Amino acid sequence: MEFNEKVHVGATHEVHGAVTEENTAATVGSGSLAVYATPAMAALMERAAAELCAAGCPEGWTTVGTEIAIQHKAATPVGLDVRAVAEVTAVDGRAVTLKVTAYDAREEIGAGTHTRFAVAVQKFMAKVEGKK
Repeated sequence: MEFNEKVHVGATHEVHGAVTEENTAATVGSGSLAVYATPAMAALMERAAAELCAAGCPEGWTTVGTEIAIQHKAATPVGLDVRAVAEVTAVDGRAVTLKVTAYDAREEIGAGTHTRFAVAVQKFMAKVEGKK
């Protein structure tokens, strides 16, 4: 399996979201305050990376997240928009390493790295189903 030209060092992808009551730390259980939850920020970052990598996969293949290391640098209140940017920093066979960064309307709120690995969907899901 090889990624197509859409997945290369320097390729970027951006996704957008909004801070709502549903994705606050108090609601998701990661804290007690009504601010953007770290797990929600991580999910937005991973979505940016997943969408970028999906664009480079041949039919029947996808990527799965295997590692994420992030810092949540600033709190964001309910009502603000947020965005995440993923940038490919390395491609090693089926593994893709990405820099991920999140922003609200005022500042950078988080940053880190994320690794994804390409898998054949049918083979991967057969292995997962075998766990039952």
